[in-house]
Amino acid sequence: MGRWGDGGDGEMGEVGRMGEMGRIGRMGEIGEIGEMGKEFIRSHEDVVVYQMSFEAAMRIFELSRSFPVEERYSLTDQIRRSSRSVCANLAEAWRKRRYKAAFLAKLSDCEAEAAETQVWLKFAVKCHYLEIEQGRELYKIYNQVLSGLVNMINNPNPWLINK
Repeated sequence: MGRWGDGGDGEMGEVGRMGEMGRIGRMGEIGEIGEMGKEFIRSHEDVVVYQMSFEAAMRIFELSRSFPVEERYSLTDQIRRSSRSVCANLAEAWRKRRYKAAFLAKLSDCEAEAAETQVWLKFAVKCHYLEIEQGRELYKIYNQVLSGLVNMINNPNPWLINK
């Protein structure tokens, strides 16, 4: 099971249960083993919130391909941008874990982008570009993403790199 760009098959692998210090990651990948046999998260790609938001952004991309041409520079562009920004900001937050304030600021950006994506999803449903069930499913995923982000924001210490 590899990550994109590492020569692997690109699959995300099986999602693990709660790991050491409340971290959620992927099981079964060769890596460092912590207390009680739990694996450490080695990359932002191992964080379930990232995995969920990436998959949702890809689903939004696919669905938005059928949006009307006149929406290309408004709704289509905006929903794609905000959904992708959740992932991009989480990757940046991961690299800023040495500095609590910077880490929290990037997580806050993730939270804002996820909420913005939900607004665009509602517009897409109201404009009849998405079926109501498609919109509800994606909206629900972003509620889970937001829950995970808020949890990380409210409890950042396990995620930070100790100096």
